[in-house]
Amino acid sequence: MRFKRILLKLSGESLMGEQQYGIDTKMLVQYAQEIKSAVDLGAQVAVVIGGGNIFRGVQAESVGLDRVQGDYMGMLATVINSMALQSALEKAGLYTRLLSGINIQQVCEPYIRRRAMRHLEKGRVVIFGAGTGNPYFTTDSAASLRAIEIEADVVLKGTRVDGIYTADPEKDASATRYTDITFEEVFEKGLNVMDMTAFTLCKENNLPIVVFDINKPGNLAKLINGEKVGTLVSM
Repeated sequence: MRFKRILLKLSGESLMGEQQYGIDTKMLVQYAQEIKSAVDLGAQVAVVIGGGNIFRGVQAESVGLDRVQGDYMGMLATVINSMALQSALEKAGLYTRLLSGINIQQVCEPYIRRRAMRHLEKGRVVIFGAGTGNPYFTTDSAASLRAIEIEADVVLKGTRVDGIYTADPEKDASATRYTDITFEEVFEKGLNVMDMTAFTLCKENNLPIVVFDINKPGNLAKLINGEKVGTLVSM
């Protein structure tokens, strides 16, 4: 096994599927099966999911809301997605724990690092909701921070594309995919992998990132087993 403990980052938009808004249950079931395949291989899995399918904090100012208030609304959106994913994972037969960066005791545990690590050691899938619990930080930053805190081997960023390209492959047909790239090369080429805070956190703590297509069945298990999937960003 290549990666023993992983942090999987999913975007909220990925849960929309073919819809324009909200949660597509087909996507929940698909992601639950992908995560189950990783757990079945013996990997310890933590998940951070965004809230963009419901509300994005950065939208707040454009519609006249206070940015800080908007960010907290976005955090609550991530908790809704996390609860939906938790339910899908449990239906797939997995044990889970949802830990939140802001206290919502009726629906989830508060985030405590040692408790999170103990859950992982016991084979439970740990979902981190509410981002970092602070405004002005994205869920990318939450993913990097939590991955470092729980001593994960890698951040796996599940996207709609199969890696990092020289240009946006949806706009430029001549774009080519990198198999491996260094943190420095990403900086120099100005490639968009994660937001700069999240990316810098990974670089400074020597935490590799893999960007891969989460919508292709079997990709997560292949990554766990050490197969070349997506693009690896490392030192």
